[in-house]
Amino acid sequence: MDKAEQQPTKIVIALLSLLLPGLGQVLQRDWKRGLSVFLAIATALATVTWYGKRGWYIAVIFLWLWNVWDALKMPRGAPVVLAVLLWLGMAYGIGWQVTQVNPMALFTNTERAQSIIRPMLQPDFFTARKEKHEGWVEVQVPCSATPPRAEKTVEEIHIRVQPDCGNLNETLIVTADGLWPSAPTEITWMTPIGDVKLLGPGNNQMLVVETDNEGRLSAVIQVPGSALAAAPDPTLPLPHRVYLTQTRPIGGMTLSTNGQYVIRGIYETLALALLSTLIGAIMAIPLGFMAARNLMGGHPLLVGVYVVVRTVLNIVRSIESLILAIIFVIIVGLGPFPGMLALAIHTTAALGKLYSEVIEAIDPGPIEAIRATGANNLQVIRYAVIPQIIPPFTALTIYRWDINVRSSTIIGFVGGGGIGFFLYQWILIGDFRAVSASFIAIAAVVMILDFFSAKLRERLV
Repeated sequence: MDKAEQQPTKIVIALLSLLLPGLGQVLQRDWKRGLSVFLAIATALATVTWYGKRGWYIAVIFLWLWNVWDALKMPRGAPVVLAVLLWLGMAYGIGWQVTQVNPMALFTNTERAQSIIRPMLQPDFFTARKEKHEGWVEVQVPCSATPPRAEKTVEEIHIRVQPDCGNLNETLIVTADGLWPSAPTEITWMTPIGDVKLLGPGNNQMLVVETDNEGRLSAVIQVPGSALAAAPDPTLPLPHRVYLTQTRPIGGMTLSTNGQYVIRGIYETLALALLSTLIGAIMAIPLGFMAARNLMGGHPLLVGVYVVVRTVLNIVRSIESLILAIIFVIIVGLGPFPGMLALAIHTTAALGKLYSEVIEAIDPGPIEAIRATGANNLQVIRYAVIPQIIPPFTALTIYRWDINVRSSTIIGFVGGGGIGFFLYQWILIGDFRAVSASFIAIAAVVMILDFFSAKLRERLV
């Protein structure tokens, strides 16, 4: 009789599990397991259907069959590890396909890789010291009725352009004296907005002319066809410039132009991270106390403050600082200031949460002892809480500064200042020597800060 009574029950459980995953477990009063099984199979089925990867329906079928087996094996159930492996296999398999992973692409685009790696092996940080000799003269484009004379003397360099003006693609003759003798001289064109145009063959190469023994030269140039591309009114005569530049080594090494930008960007990054950490820590301290459960209990108003503050901290902390930086760039414009605001707000939320957890983990003995004397909440905080939290608070703040140094690099990519801003510009124009220099500087700064912050945290904790 017992077997006859059990058999229909097993059949019903199997049928219900086949009909709806988890229903067999729920029938046997294991609601938690039944809901977990249902969610696992439902998410697997939804993922396969959404991405249209039909081959992975086999994983869903096996999960469904495992669900029946699990229901029949209740209360002990079937091995959960099997279901977990099936679900993870489906998730990672679809993820591999969706992200279009193609390891061979790393080896098929060797030319592109070399065009990036080769210049990065020669970081543009230092350069040989050079002496610069430069002069310029203004040339009107297009010609007006009475163009000014195109002649000028700058630093003993006398330059004359004939005729005194020109229209697009017209030929001009440049003569100069007072230059270094027997030295190469670069001739470039600059528009009124500061856009430099090359004058060599095809207007995509530098025009270099060597001076004679007396420091004179004569060259034929052509008004660039794109000289008026950005002009609001191409018919309006404007002064353009023809530059003659000579350089020669004088011995030793110095920071290159990009190297100077790297130093400037690193300083901005450190200052940005320091200010945002300081402001965030100051704002986070009172919020950390208000978000600590052990300090905000005993009164409905305090509990309400705790819930509100904790919720706000969780919401703000969930918004990436990069998103906040984009918002502040729109509000206050480009530069380090929006980046500092974004990091300060994110730091406030993150440290507020961490501070509250430190307060909740303190030894309750001193708190109870102080309260037993009849002290109020402020006195409890002053004499029982603060002495216990100063070391971990300091260590967490230093660690957050370490994080902000790294984050400020990425924030620069959206206009938030620091080295990231320059790095993004160099990537756009393909100057990978400067990119390499910035990578080295960032790595060096992060390693140094990590070393000293780790030592300091060891002393405090």
